[in-house]
Amino acid sequence: MSHHPTPLKFLMPGWFAIVMGLSGLALAWQRATPFMGDTAGAGALVLGALAAGIFVLLAGLSLLRWQRYPQALAEDLKHPVRHAFAAAVPVSLILLATVAVAAGGASPLADGLWWAGAALQLVVTVWALGRWLSPVKGLGLVWPSITPVLFIPVVGNVLVPLAGVPLGHDSWSAAQLGIGVLLWPVLLTLLAVRIATTGLWPQRLLPTTFITIAPPAVIGLALLQLGAPLLLGWALWGMALFFLLWSGLVFKRSVSQPFGVAFWGLSFPLAALAALTLRLAVEAVPAFQTLATLVLALATLVIAALVLATVKGLRDGSLLAPEPIATLTPVGSTDPARP
Repeated sequence: MSHHPTPLKFLMPGWFAIVMGLSGLALAWQRATPFMGDTAGAGALVLGALAAGIFVLLAGLSLLRWQRYPQALAEDLKHPVRHAFAAAVPVSLILLATVAVAAGGASPLADGLWWAGAALQLVVTVWALGRWLSPVKGLGLVWPSITPVLFIPVVGNVLVPLAGVPLGHDSWSAAQLGIGVLLWPVLLTLLAVRIATTGLWPQRLLPTTFITIAPPAVIGLALLQLGAPLLLGWALWGMALFFLLWSGLVFKRSVSQPFGVAFWGLSFPLAALAALTLRLAVEAVPAFQTLATLVLALATLVIAALVLATVKGLRDGSLLAPEPIATLTPVGSTDPARP
């Protein structure tokens, strides 16, 4: 396949999901240090550095895209599905701050990243849900826009305590966690109604079904970080396990299509589940510690496969080109509508 003459035009904010996945995996490997020792810690450092490097690269290219193709970015922000990927930027900042804290403790750099990410995440949350109040047709609350991608701006707030508590910002961390906890069941309800009324999200978005794993997994980690009872963490782990099994029902259909950026929707949720499983394994029986190691291995293998597929896609030109990532046609429909 030949490369598109203007690949930068198609660098939508969803590419920051790569940073989310690698950062989440770095945190999961950091959680594995009680079982694997310094080897896990070294792996976490490498993954964290890679995530930071990719963030800087994507941020620079995104600014260049904004200058050269402002209309392309405007279309992303107006699109009923793609607009939600804008939250991947502040989420990446929060995760990088968390990685920095896990690697070296509190620092001015980590504190600055955390405040920038937390504040921008709140702004994006209000902006994303503010669209629901818009009188403009297509910008309001329409069923085609209700997909698991909305968990990124709506529930991304629950990530804030992971670095906020070690940095000494307990009160604000709890406040922003509350926003995510409030909105999580709201979006779950909307997703259920959308499935019942208009069917599942489009084929190209099926991999994002796995994003449903992330909210309970991260909420469990955040609550434990804030000192919640361990049993509450177990309850959230059970919810995350259910969504893993539920999402697994569409795994075959998800991967039986050409690779796209939406496939990175598998990465951070699996990493978050691995991190929570490893966190609970510290207090669990040896058999559960084995399970935690297996979940970490699964997350690592999936993300490694995503990295290889991304490199291949960039080489052969199948990525950074027009593709129906966010087509609004429900699965099984014959309507050829495109984004």
